Amino acid sequence: MYPFLGFIAFAVVILLFNCFYVLREYERAVVFTLGRFTAVKGPGLILVIPLIQQIVRVDLRVVVMNIPPQDVISRDNVSVRVNAVVYFLVTNAERAIIRVEDYQGAVSQLAQTTLRSVLGQHELDEMLAKRSELNADIQKTLDQHADEWGIKVSMVELKDIDLNENMVRAIAKQAEAERERRAKVIHADGELQASYKLAEAAKVLAQEPQALQLRYLQTLSNIAEEKNSTIVFPVPVDMLKAFVKS
Repeated sequence: MYPFLGFIAFAVVILLFNCFYVLREYERAVVFTLGRFTAVKGPGLILVIPLIQQIVRVDLRVVVMNIPPQDVISRDNVSVRVNAVVYFLVTNAERAIIRVEDYQGAVSQLAQTTLRSVLGQHELDEMLAKRSELNADIQKTLDQHADEWGIKVSMVELKDIDLNENMVRAIAKQAEAERERRAKVIHADGELQASYKLAEAAKVLAQEPQALQLRYLQTLSNIAEEKNSTIVFPVPVDMLKAFVKS
């Protein structure tokens, strides 16, 4: 008799112990009564009817999920490997538990397919130069699909875009050719501007013979500074006429 009473007392203690749950501030409990959804409770102390009600804990904190490297073919047919990180959180605990079996696994698979789909619509140059825009596009697409599960995708960041060695060399050659093109354009612009200035100077010297004489004497002075033993220079006829007139 006494052992039976002791067993009953032990069972009652266990049931009472399973009646109370303490949920942290970032936790919620999805309560099912005889298999049917009843409520979302928490945080704090909650009461559950043993054997009749069950709970599933849901963490509402932001989850940081690494997306494994994905093989992506860009719009200009370049094969790259891209990985990313996704930041998301549960905003509706009921949907996250009832509408999807494993919401974290679902977000991971959705992120992988979305990553390939969105990046495949862009060329390689856009992937390398417009990461912020691509991050926003991927985040928006993920958030629209995950909202049905009670998930909010707050941010997506592309981490690495890996190219094969042949493509890296091709990009390096392209960059070098672009730098050479810019250098030639700058040099040509400099020559053009210098020609304009020389033309203006020639007009001024043509109008002022004395200025031409001073320029000629300055040139002789510069030649003399080179310490040459012999200097041969032509004398313009116009200059001789200027000296004769003077």
